[in-house]
Amino acid sequence: MNPMNRRTVLRTAVIGGGSVAFSGALWSGAAHAAPAQNAASPYGPLQAADANGIQLPAGFTSRIVARSGQTVSGTSYTWHNAPDGGAVFADGSGWIYVSNSEINPGGGASAIKFNSSAAITGAYRILSNTRQNCAGGKTPWNKWLSCEEVSLGYVYECDPWGSAAVQRPALGKFKHEAAACDPVRQAIYLTEDESNGCFYRFLPSTWGNLASGTLQVLKAGTATSGSFTWATVPDPDGSPTATRDQVSGAKRFNGGEGCHYANDTVWFTTKGDNRVWQVNLLNSTYELAYDDGLVNPGPAPLAGVDNITGSTAGDLYVAEDGGNMEICMITPDDKISVFLRVTGQSSSEICGPAFTPAGNRLYFSSQRGTSGSGSGGITYEITGPFRT
Repeated sequence: MNPMNRRTVLRTAVIGGGSVAFSGALWSGAAHAAPAQNAASPYGPLQAADANGIQLPAGFTSRIVARSGQTVSGTSYTWHNAPDGGAVFADGSGWIYVSNSEINPGGGASAIKFNSSAAITGAYRILSNTRQNCAGGKTPWNKWLSCEEVSLGYVYECDPWGSAAVQRPALGKFKHEAAACDPVRQAIYLTEDESNGCFYRFLPSTWGNLASGTLQVLKAGTATSGSFTWATVPDPDGSPTATRDQVSGAKRFNGGEGCHYANDTVWFTTKGDNRVWQVNLLNSTYELAYDDGLVNPGPAPLAGVDNITGSTAGDLYVAEDGGNMEICMITPDDKISVFLRVTGQSSSEICGPAFTPAGNRLYFSSQRGTSGSGSGGITYEITGPFRT
């Protein structure tokens, strides 16, 4: 939101794709009024690397829950290569973590099921035979939108419990990256991983049914802040003219990556310029939540911005593609700090950060692990005193 119009808002977060209010707590001032500046972590400094090579604040622990090419513990399922975007779904008193596979051909997505004690009780495929499934998004109706990061790629609606996935061409054919659902405006926001890509929204004809609807693109000026409008993309199938080239005045973004919705706001990252963008949906304005060139004093802690998620406390967690393999957090008062660092894996990237419904466990993957190859991917769980 515009720093001149900071407001007090009810603390909300999106869990399960829907807006959940936390009673008794009000935010004073703007939530992420941008751009974030360096600060000490609210969790304190990182400790020495643990047995898994992860540096965490005091009180936090890590465990490995899956390795590419190896059987998931307690199951007969072999975990996929190159784990990427992910999300967590409630499953009774337990939960399910879903994860994309960014390989081409093959792609797809898998799931790991946990009971209320976080013990693994199952693992299985939820999407097969697709192409370079990178990020995606969770829907309020408990489906996983898995996005193909290829030219004229599709979005697939996947069932975390393993029923057949459905291709959803109405969401457009382009180099998809991530998706975020907005139950208030009944819209799905979509990023495009092109150096001159766009930012889209899809309005289903019926909320909860992605078979048909309208694809629109954000229109704005060339500045890093201002007002915006939406315009309908005439031909969502992107051929012969790419979706990003069909609407005059569509705003260009340099390599769209992760996307997250909460509290009438959608944030998304662009890797080409190391930025986190904030789109304020109540007043139709946009601005920068983070820019590595605007951190003063430096150095900027976050490089290679990629997947993004949010906690129940309203903190944003941004994963690095490369850099020094960190997950950084941006608090609602626009302070950025390092939450964790993965050591000994400089040829990898961090993917798929996602919290459990209770907000006390964080899952993520190192796509290429210590080997630097997609066959060396590692999926982790972090437990500790997260802010709620």
